[in-house]
Amino acid sequence: MAIGGVEGTGWRRDKLGLGVWDGQGKVAIVGWGNSPVDRRWDGVSMDKTYGAYALIAIKQALEDAGVKPEEVDGILACPETGAGATGGASSDWGPSRPYFDAPYDSEWGLSRINAQWLIEQMPGLSNVQYAPDNVPAIGEQMGMASQAVAEGKTQVCLVVYGMNNFEGRYRHGGDNASPYAAGNRQWNAPWSSGDGLQLTGAITLQQYCHRYGVDWDEMMGPVIINEHRNGLMHDWGFYSLHGASGLTQDDYANARPVLWPCRIWDCDRPVNAVGAFLFTTTERAKDMKQKPVYVLNHNQGMGGTVRSTQETLDESEAARDHVAQMSYEGSGLTAKDIDVFNPYDGYSFFLPLTLEGFGWHGVGRGESSDFFNGDISVEGPHPFVSGGGNLGVGRTRTAMYIDSIQQLRGTAGKRQVNVKAETAICAFAPARSAAYLTLSNALP
Repeated sequence: MAIGGVEGTGWRRDKLGLGVWDGQGKVAIVGWGNSPVDRRWDGVSMDKTYGAYALIAIKQALEDAGVKPEEVDGILACPETGAGATGGASSDWGPSRPYFDAPYDSEWGLSRINAQWLIEQMPGLSNVQYAPDNVPAIGEQMGMASQAVAEGKTQVCLVVYGMNNFEGRYRHGGDNASPYAAGNRQWNAPWSSGDGLQLTGAITLQQYCHRYGVDWDEMMGPVIINEHRNGLMHDWGFYSLHGASGLTQDDYANARPVLWPCRIWDCDRPVNAVGAFLFTTTERAKDMKQKPVYVLNHNQGMGGTVRSTQETLDESEAARDHVAQMSYEGSGLTAKDIDVFNPYDGYSFFLPLTLEGFGWHGVGRGESSDFFNGDISVEGPHPFVSGGGNLGVGRTRTAMYIDSIQQLRGTAGKRQVNVKAETAICAFAPARSAAYLTLSNALP
């Protein structure tokens, strides 16, 4: 596959019965980088554009690994990753708002990037041979890179992912640009919102509270407070960069309601940031600067079917069971083998469903409240979402991966868990586009 080509979907591991991933022992992550995290791009500061922050993250990832740009032969860059992108290419602003002279006479480098743009802008990226156009979002990017390295399509592959956030209307692209919802969207997205705290999520979590006799505030307050505490231990997170203090239970319970029973703190904060990761072969990893973190498995999709516009609690739970089974089957591990667990938390109600589906630390259905009200700190026996997640650092969608890498390296600093940290599961998993990565600090 050459630069600008289209990669198919054969790389995806999205069903049961595939067995242990045959890429085990072949792929390692050897570097990561993350730009500063701002609330929004101001539309003026050229050193804070999507492109500028991408170059910062890439340079950090290369420095972290001790790799020169000319050694990179693969790039997976997601071109359109605007906050509120669901329903279309919300990162497309032009031509309604033109900007600057070349090379910023279009959206490229401002609100979107691709491999070609990065090659043109960064000296040394001259040997890239693998750079397909149709690159998905971060969770699938990590799987796509793992598979490409395992199959020999690239030897040193950069993954670049950003969340750009702009002034003005939050949802401003695709179907979401419409002032009203049409077709099926009028039933499952009555406010013209394509995901998140729509009826699907709200009703599912209300079913959860009713079925298991759970008070939402009592269950979710402790885990969200813990995530913010962990997020403040990142020197690059939004809240730590902007002088935020930790949350209290009163802060959470008295916060502005969004959609009952969720508060504003149940929603991640859209930000402007870019992360980068460097994948290579286990052979090449031996000569890298950092201790390698090996990929044991990648899997995508959640399985199951939704019989109506409204997903039920049973359907949500079955989907998490399915993705957990795929993760464990593909890695050859069980829940008891996983030391670090960084699931996706774009909205807080994903957390109990995912925790229970994976059965991490023995948590079964309806038992998340008791678990969250125990010791889930990084110092304790159950260090849940040690990276702070999106709720703790802002919607970077990279914190889960960065923390997992750091924990397995033993370089997480104040966030370093006190329990054994040899394996990790991390994910980007909104709705049914789940994508999970299983990592280890030792070869299988």
